[in-house]
Parts: sequence; structure tokens; C-alpha cells
Amino acid sequence: MKQKIVLCSLAFACLAFHAVANASDRNLIQTLYHADFVPDADDDVPHFSLDGELGILAATGNTDTTSLKAGITSEHETVNWSNSYFAELLYKESEVAADGETTREKTAQRFFGYAQFDYKLDHPGRRLFMYSDYENDAFNGYDYRASLAAGWSQRLWRNEESEFRYSVGPGYAFISAEPGTTTSVNNGVIMRASAEYRYRWPSGARLRQFVSTETGADNTKSRSETSISANLFGSLAMKLSVILNHETDAAEDVDPLNTETSVALVYQFF
Repeated sequence: MKQKIVLCSLAFACLAFHAVANASDRNLIQTLYHADFVPDADDDVPHFSLDGELGILAATGNTDTTSLKAGITSEHETVNWSNSYFAELLYKESEVAADGETTREKTAQRFFGYAQFDYKLDHPGRRLFMYSDYENDAFNGYDYRASLAAGWSQRLWRNEESEFRYSVGPGYAFISAEPGTTTSVNNGVIMRASAEYRYRWPSGARLRQFVSTETGADNTKSRSETSISANLFGSLAMKLSVILNHETDAAEDVDPLNTETSVALVYQFF
């Protein structure tokens, strides 16, 4: 029931954020900045992209394991909005020895998704943002974790080769621990900050570095994503990524640092 409430809260907050930025509110923003609204001149408007990612590993013999990683990344650019969406699923089964017997057990299962809505102000590159995420990991000691945040976002530069943007603002975290899990992390106010750097080579290969941190009274949760992708042919590319997740106060019997390295195929639908 709590999980449904959190999901409904996320959806309601996103809709509310869109609602408050209607034409009537635009007049207020224009008044504050004493200028007519001018969209970012270097944005491709309108623009919509959708990339699907899939990586599968199956090993038998001395090691019997199967892992699956799938993800979707989307970006939507309009005159007034710059939005991004992401969702990924990780699943893994491995051989586990117990009491002299070997069985296959689920050793990883995680779903993580987020959405960020940037509302463009009259100065190019300056925005107000609304962010929400949701995580369900069967092996981190929590039934689910979710967060909402809003604040200031800015794209410092963008050219043919590279781009850098950041966002910072307050928010609120929702935590639901699994029964029997010992943790001092609770629902509460957080401060969220993130930064993203992108680089594109003339060959079409791309580098992306993303870091984020959420700091609360009980815990600081940080995430780093480093990825390099290279075009194979057409809309198909190969992507190497390294993800680091760290917590200063992880749940009992859970490592504070988790790393994930993967190679996957990425298909650009749009």
C-alpha cells in the first residue's frame, strides 16, 4: 500500500510541476527576469530520442550463471521543456553451494527508473527542474526507495563536441525497509545535486559521465555512471558502462559500495 502511495505521489508531483508552468505562470517568470522568453538557440526543437539497451550473459561449465540487463533512455526537447527519462532492469541467476548441494538461485534483481523535467527560463541554458526516481532492489535491504527533488538546473555549455550541465535543489526521500532489516535510514528531507558531461568524437563514438548525490540526515547516497559507446552500423551501437553506487550508512549486511560493469547493444529507435 505504501508503495502505491509513493508511486501516486511521484505521478502527481510531475503533473503538478507541468501545471504550474502554464502560460499564466510564464508571465511571472518573464516579469522576474524582465525579458521576453527566448528558447535556447542551440536546441534541436522539437526533438525526441528513444534508445533501447540489452545485454545478456549465459555461462555454463565451471561457472553456471545467467544475467540480463535491459534499459531504455529517452530525451524530449521542446521550446519550453528539456526532459529526460531512464529505466533499467537487472536480473541474475548463479550457482550457489549450500549443505553440500549446488542449486541455481537469484543473486540480483533490481529495477531503477527516473524522470527529470527542466523548464527553460529566458536566459539560454538556465532552467528550473523537477526530478523523481524509484528503485526496487531485492538485495539492498529495502522494499523500495524513491525520491522527489526540485530546484535550479543549468547547462553551462553545449557545442558540437561536448556538453556539461548540473542541477541542485532540495527534495524528500521515501524509504521502506524489508522486514527484519536493521537500518537507521528513514524518510526525510534531502539535498540532491547532479552533474553530467558528454563528449562526442568525429567518428560518432560517445562518452558520458554522470554523477549524483542525495544527502539526508541519516545517509548520503551517491551514484556514478561512466559509459562509452561506439556505432557498429546504422542505428546499432555497442556500449561499455561502469556504475558505482555508494551509501555512507548502508543497511545491515549490505556492502556500502556496489559496482556494475556491463557491455550491451544499444539500438536507437528515434
